[in-house]
Amino acid sequence: MPNNILSKKRVVVTGGTGSLGKVLVRRLLSAELGTPKTITVFSRDEAKQHAMRLAYQTQKGATDEVIYRNFEQILQFHIGDVRDYHSVCAVLRNADVVFNAAALKQVPTCEYFPFEAVQTNIGGPENVVRAIRENDLAVETVVGISTDKACKPVNVMGMTKAIQERLFIGANLNCPDTRFICVRYGNVLASRGSVVPLFHEQIRNGGPVTITTADMTRFLLSLDQAVDTIFAALREARRGEMYIPRVPSVRVVDLAEALIAGRPIKTTITGIRPGEKVHEILVSEEEAYRTIERGNYYVILPMLPELRPSGDVIGHLEREFSSADNVMSKARLPALLKKHNLRVEDGITSEEDILA
Repeated sequence: MPNNILSKKRVVVTGGTGSLGKVLVRRLLSAELGTPKTITVFSRDEAKQHAMRLAYQTQKGATDEVIYRNFEQILQFHIGDVRDYHSVCAVLRNADVVFNAAALKQVPTCEYFPFEAVQTNIGGPENVVRAIRENDLAVETVVGISTDKACKPVNVMGMTKAIQERLFIGANLNCPDTRFICVRYGNVLASRGSVVPLFHEQIRNGGPVTITTADMTRFLLSLDQAVDTIFAALREARRGEMYIPRVPSVRVVDLAEALIAGRPIKTTITGIRPGEKVHEILVSEEEAYRTIERGNYYVILPMLPELRPSGDVIGHLEREFSSADNVMSKARLPALLKKHNLRVEDGITSEEDILA
């Protein structure tokens, strides 16, 4: 597809005030895929929306113009909750493209409050599908944002995200005029609640830096790489396909050491948190036989035969794609962090203003 695929489109970003949502909105506003007619941030936190609105209006304080000219701007804000069907119907009424980034994503939180995760991570996507199906909405594409934890899930967060994937992929059969696709990726550098900001804060406070287990590995990519994956899927994915970035993995102890960068700061092993994995997997053994390479990405073809081309999958993966494999050496890690503007020397990330 052409690189102007979002030109004059009405775009909705659910969860648009989150870490990924903010970077996604910034990239959408840069017009690299064309200039949308509108970009609507849909979320339930009025304080975060207000702060984001002020930031884009370069205002130091609230003004009537900023607040009340909301619907005259390319960037618009809509208070609502993906859990509420009527709210979802209202925001999707005129949408062309939907990015579903709304989620409860912290593993321990989902373990302690599993039904809250169900309502957001499963009920929310179902409301998106239902709104389109029951109201014959002219939505062209829905992109579901998933996680490596959805692959062979052992925690509530991963289980609910795995169901989100199946809901969106299956929706291609019930909403034939809408393309539903997904992306799945691993730990995002500097995203809210991830390990890098935690390590930075612990380093600023003089330590100790807490590591759950010495064997733990994680895939790592930047927020911009996450958005790159979303845009690649938007341009290229066929109905029901899932895009996976081919990214490196690291040992968490090596990551901590790179961020500490020689300071006299101790590390402590605290034990695995509720629901946490030692290694993450982006493509399982069961998915490998229907996973192909496409450019810089792996693409998982849909399980449903109605959505998959007939015949054998040529050039599929031979094994699962795990963070335990091809782990980046300790020597290469500082360069990776610097490449993504995580300045190892002072423990500050240039993305902090975006993520605040």
